[in-house]
Amino acid sequence: MSRADYYILPDTEPESRAAFLCRLCEKILGLGMRVFISTEHETAARQLDQQLWTARPQSFVPHVLLGGLPASPIEIGQGEQLPNHREVFINLSGRLPDTAFEFERIVEIVIQTPEVLAATRENYARCRDHGLELHRTDMRHRS
Repeated sequence: MSRADYYILPDTEPESRAAFLCRLCEKILGLGMRVFISTEHETAARQLDQQLWTARPQSFVPHVLLGGLPASPIEIGQGEQLPNHREVFINLSGRLPDTAFEFERIVEIVIQTPEVLAATRENYARCRDHGLELHRTDMRHRS
């Protein structure tokens, strides 16, 4: 069964989302899975590419813009772009595209802004309606 994971951060800053994404990608790579990160547009994809190089100076998260070289287990795309695999889909583009339901796992990283919260509520309901196994990790109350 496919699953959807929701990580709810206490922050409102997009930078905290990128830092958490970096740590999460390290864990997913440790499981031997490939990751596709979906952004809304090319500017967002390029910005995320830069953020992943600087989010955690003590670590290295191998990534590439979709179609770039050398090949990488983490690819960043935008709009309707899709990778060759259907393993992990990390949604940073607001509304979850229908093609995301082809993946084994969908991940949402939620920050506390009205736009992200509204999109996440809609995406959560769509995942539930598609019969995905839902997991929620609320980071707002952790020390």
